[in-house]
Amino acid sequence: MHIGIDFGTSYSAAAAIIDGELILVRFGEAEQFRTAVYFPELVPDPNEFELTPELEAQLETHIRSARAELRRQAAAGLEISRSDEELRRDALRVVRRQWLEDRARAATSTVTSFQHALFGEEAVEGYLESGGGNLIESPKSMFGFRLDPQVRKVIVHIATHILEHIRLTASRQFGQPVRGAVIGRPVEFRSSMGAAGSEQAIEILREAASVAGFDEVSFLEEPAAAAMHYHKSLAERQHALIVDIGGGTTDVTHAELGGHAMPLIARNWGLPKGGTDLDVGVSLHSFMPLMGKDIVRVPQHQFVEAASVYNLPKQREFRKQNYRLVAAPYGPRLRALQELGATTRLNQTAERTKITLSGTTEHRAPLDFIEPGLAVEATRDDLDAALEPFLSLLERTLTTVRGDLTTLPASLFLTGGTSRSPQVKARVQACFPEIPLVHGDPSLGVVSGLAVAASEVAA
Repeated sequence: MHIGIDFGTSYSAAAAIIDGELILVRFGEAEQFRTAVYFPELVPDPNEFELTPELEAQLETHIRSARAELRRQAAAGLEISRSDEELRRDALRVVRRQWLEDRARAATSTVTSFQHALFGEEAVEGYLESGGGNLIESPKSMFGFRLDPQVRKVIVHIATHILEHIRLTASRQFGQPVRGAVIGRPVEFRSSMGAAGSEQAIEILREAASVAGFDEVSFLEEPAAAAMHYHKSLAERQHALIVDIGGGTTDVTHAELGGHAMPLIARNWGLPKGGTDLDVGVSLHSFMPLMGKDIVRVPQHQFVEAASVYNLPKQREFRKQNYRLVAAPYGPRLRALQELGATTRLNQTAERTKITLSGTTEHRAPLDFIEPGLAVEATRDDLDAALEPFLSLLERTLTTVRGDLTTLPASLFLTGGTSRSPQVKARVQACFPEIPLVHGDPSLGVVSGLAVAASEVAA
């Protein structure tokens, strides 16, 4: 049996065509799940930590660095008193945190079969409630980046576990083994390597699918899958523009659809930005100033690293920083943000703020997990300012699309989870004011097309 799989940056879904009817795979009560997985048993025991000669050397390096920073600040007229005992205690916390992360990575890279994993919202809740373990969010965002062999092995394991979860869930629901899949892919993966990044991403997915028990796998560009879904609703033949704005990427397809002929894909365009960039934008604009952004002498990229919960290397870099010498209240807040689960909580709060302000003019977002009584007071204007960088890139992409078309299409089909945003809808419509805007199912438009493609492969 073949199914269609939308392995999304933010959410994943699967479906099949059975006796001519679209059947969505249900994950508990939901028709999709957050693309997150939590491995509770891979936590190193903190009690096993002891200072080896190598760790002692790291400790001394941190202490010397802190002393040099104190001397620099004293020369600048800033008198901050820190005892040797305080410097050593702070340095020990940094070394211990790095040791824990290194042990977790080493454990993850040697495990071939994860037990007791949690997925979706349960993964996030399990991570936040346990105070330990490994939470991986939006692993798809890392597929196209340069990875050393150990990290690549970890990413393949994670993708394998997610695909196996989908395959086994579908097999139980349909009462027969699922062994084939058509998996959606963006036109352009997020990547640091250009076209080679997309090739690597496909290799990772193909390898993971094989280990997860799929004997036959093919890939279909996500906007083409959305086009196939829209195609089924058109009685007459027409040219259409498909705009699929997901969590990690934005894809555009020009296609000839409808009638009794097969869909004809003419051209694709891609932008490696999506809904996760909106969340990061809200975090940087409204939340990070409370952590000292644009106020204290902390490099801007460290605030970006803190906000980028989907990027493991950036999260590790943020947690390695020492903010003991950053003046209050910002230093204590940054240290609180380094605690396990804090960046995930902040990202959830930023996402809720984005959603709430799409329908209201004001929103108060408590940050008691950072500091008692701390909160962000955000307005619709704040949201508009936070979203503008992404909206400008989207407008630039759609302007390019418009310039590349010889004639305007008859309709514009908008889908993808991020298409729910009123600001996104308005910007898309403004780029093509003459064309009727058709709203597809934001969550399931792509997976529906992938299920149609999977049924044709199996036929």
